Amino acid sequence: MPINTRHLEYFQDVIVEMSVAVLPNRRTGDVIMRNNHRNSQQTNTPPPSPVNNATRGTKSCCFCWCCCCCSISCLTVKNGEGSKNQGKNEHNLPEIDTPPSLEETRAWSESFDRLMKSAGGRKIFREFLRSEYSEENMLFWIACEDLKKEENPEIIEEKARLIYEDYISILSPKEVSLDSRVREVVNRNMIDPTPNTFDDAQLQIYTLMHRDSYPRFLNSQMYKTLIQTS
Repeated sequence: MPINTRHLEYFQDVIVEMSVAVLPNRRTGDVIMRNNHRNSQQTNTPPPSPVNNATRGTKSCCFCWCCCCCSISCLTVKNGEGSKNQGKNEHNLPEIDTPPSLEETRAWSESFDRLMKSAGGRKIFREFLRSEYSEENMLFWIACEDLKKEENPEIIEEKARLIYEDYISILSPKEVSLDSRVREVVNRNMIDPTPNTFDDAQLQIYTLMHRDSYPRFLNSQMYKTLIQTS
């Protein structure tokens, strides 16, 4: 088969580039050989073979190139598999200890109160909020409900402080959305915390979930799938 002139020029360029890439390794190998030879004269040990150094230099270049190619291929495959798995798990339902009945599941669409009074409803709704990056609203509401059950003043003060740091502080990554009036009320209540310190804030977040998140939950694929599988 006749060889095209362009092919010859291409291979010549490749050979030149490979030669330039190998030269520094050969020079380094020569320096190392000279140093090893000097050391061997002092310690009476034979210097390493130059063939091994040349082989090492060549193998290191090939090995790095192969690693780069393999790494890129692996990353491409993994990213493709990750995208497929993400698509498959997009509407996965959370595990519930006692699966709700079809009647209970349908009742959640009648009122937001019935959804929030159901343990299974809160868990599923929390998973939906997580998919919308607003899970902190449910976590804050649950923490406030837990605080209301406490009677020990020391435990109340400690839990109130943690709730404030986790969900009220502007420095927290889980800060909930409250208006300035409610924030002022909470700040005053924190002077002497009680089980009802966050009542105003809890009501505002409850209203926010009811007005914004709840309608989207009823129209979500997660809720529709739950109805079909109940």
